[in-house]
Amino acid sequence: MRQPIYSFLILTISIITLTFSWQVDAIQVGAERGDKYLPLLKGKRVGLVVNQSARVHGQHLLDYLLDHQVDVARIFAPEHGFRGDRGAGVYINDGKDTKTGVPIVSLYGANKKPKSEQLTDIDILVFDIQDVGVRFYTYLSTMFLTMEAAQENGLSYLVLDRPNPNIAYVEGPVLDNHFRSFVGMVPVPILHGMTLGELARMVVGEKWLAGDGSLNLTVVPVAQYSAQHDYVLPIAPSPNLPNQQAIYLYPSLCLFEATRVSVGRGSDFPFQVFGHDQIQLGPLAFTPRAITGVAANPKLQGKVVYATDLRHSEQRGLSLGWLVQAQAAFAQHGKVMINSPSFFDKLAGTDVVRLALAQGLKAHQIDAIWQQEVQTFKTRRLPYLLYER
Repeated sequence: MRQPIYSFLILTISIITLTFSWQVDAIQVGAERGDKYLPLLKGKRVGLVVNQSARVHGQHLLDYLLDHQVDVARIFAPEHGFRGDRGAGVYINDGKDTKTGVPIVSLYGANKKPKSEQLTDIDILVFDIQDVGVRFYTYLSTMFLTMEAAQENGLSYLVLDRPNPNIAYVEGPVLDNHFRSFVGMVPVPILHGMTLGELARMVVGEKWLAGDGSLNLTVVPVAQYSAQHDYVLPIAPSPNLPNQQAIYLYPSLCLFEATRVSVGRGSDFPFQVFGHDQIQLGPLAFTPRAITGVAANPKLQGKVVYATDLRHSEQRGLSLGWLVQAQAAFAQHGKVMINSPSFFDKLAGTDVVRLALAQGLKAHQIDAIWQQEVQTFKTRRLPYLLYER
């Protein structure tokens, strides 16, 4: 009698698995929806704001557009470069794509915003970069500055949207404009819970661009997508976010970048640990090393670091607990943890976090400080959302 029940269970599980796989497979990122945007590019001179994540079914967007006779005049490459193989903060020079000969303008070198002379032969800018949903991840800033350049030079702007792997979370302080920088250009929380396409709509709608705010913006949404999808990135968005775990932990660990604490740069697990050589913050021992294209001169290079291992942590969203823990350990040893207060405040988007840590506040007490402004932001963003929440 058990065999039919067993067979039924197997059949049910198979149906559920197939249904789930179909739902995931049904997601189409903006770049894969050529029927929605190729007609907009016909007869136009195009500038691409892209990196290695701009893929169309395994093909780079540049190659895809050229195959469809789109006139790509220039590529604008963000931090980490057109191929995504440069470490954080590494300045990149202009050049040419070796495969196609299309000129490349670096937006992480002498200038972070296209100059007017670099746009004179362009009609429309197309943005397609995979983001991770965190305000201080600089692809958002690159989108904002290229939108501003498009507006100033009378160009249209097209965003080919992609999912946000941290879309379920809206957490952290909203940027105070007194601390505006390239790691924080728009007044959103650290985790804003929006795709870049939605944020582009908000930038225009809230008139955050300089000037009169008018911009001919088009967003091609992700098909069959909602905030309930647990989207795993098919390609690493930058060298030090090599896997999904690093992407989930990045919002919480990046604030350590302005401290004496290592987050694993120069190891095989960047943004999955935090530790120090003199103050033992955990049992995991590793020695940061220089890694070409990933970590040229990592913090605490050549020193044995004792770290908390988060490679199997289930933490999602923003957790200040680890920051509070490390701050207490440094204070106990009479040492200063935050050695770059200005940079820390730029990452946090406020000086509130740093001052609260100095006062010895607990994580939940610090989180409580910005809950009202987060709720206000969530209401403010409603007109610009494209996907079910």
